[in-house]
Amino acid sequence: MRWKSSIAHHHYRHETMTNYIDFEKLEALDVADFRAKKPYPWVNPEGLITAEGYKLLCENMPDVAMFEKNFGYERRAGQQPHDRYSLEYVEGMAIPQPWEEFINELRSDRYRNVIAKLFEADNPEFRFHWHYAPRGASVSPHCDSKREYGSHLFYFNTEDDWDPAWGGETLVLDDGGGMDPNSAPAFEDFKQIIPCKSLGNVSAILERSPRGWHGVREITCPEDRMRQIFIIVVNPSSLFWKVRDKLIGKQIQRL
Repeated sequence: MRWKSSIAHHHYRHETMTNYIDFEKLEALDVADFRAKKPYPWVNPEGLITAEGYKLLCENMPDVAMFEKNFGYERRAGQQPHDRYSLEYVEGMAIPQPWEEFINELRSDRYRNVIAKLFEADNPEFRFHWHYAPRGASVSPHCDSKREYGSHLFYFNTEDDWDPAWGGETLVLDDGGGMDPNSAPAFEDFKQIIPCKSLGNVSAILERSPRGWHGVREITCPEDRMRQIFIIVVNPSSLFWKVRDKLIGKQIQRL
């Protein structure tokens, strides 16, 4: 059954300039507090997108027909698959105009400078992608790839289309310092589980480390709904990854 968004898709016509990132709130994030956070650096801020910008983005989510279906793929060390529909941003791809404008702001020096300070990263580069997760999907406990500094997740389900009882929260997981990232623990194996707010205009910034465990429990939403997130992956500047990502982009364009 083809999924249809529960949010009416509005045809967006550019009339006035919309600001998407609330840079004052973003720049008010305390770097020292972030670096000192346990069990690893993370923060779950509210309102980093302006109210008008968030509304436009929610009303113009990319159509799931553009997405690649990623289900049942094996992960390292026997970790459970992270089932989802995924779409990687490629320069020039046909996405709604508000998303082009939002991504342009994310590419600004002003945004990059904040992320660089939080992650203590020199000249970070960004990859952008959307994940839509249907009923029954989950994100098993894992640490992100060694190639990453971390990630910034924005959530695009609201009280109008999502019941918190269906789940979907990103869970920060405390392993007590003893787990091998190349293992497949269950949620119950962690010393502490800290849920991030994941409904409405909130985001989560998570640093990648050997202790940077996180995940999402199985979603129980109806079949006509999906968990919708947009992720900025923060990478070191690297010619190897630039070439690799360009090749992947060409493959996606051919899909």
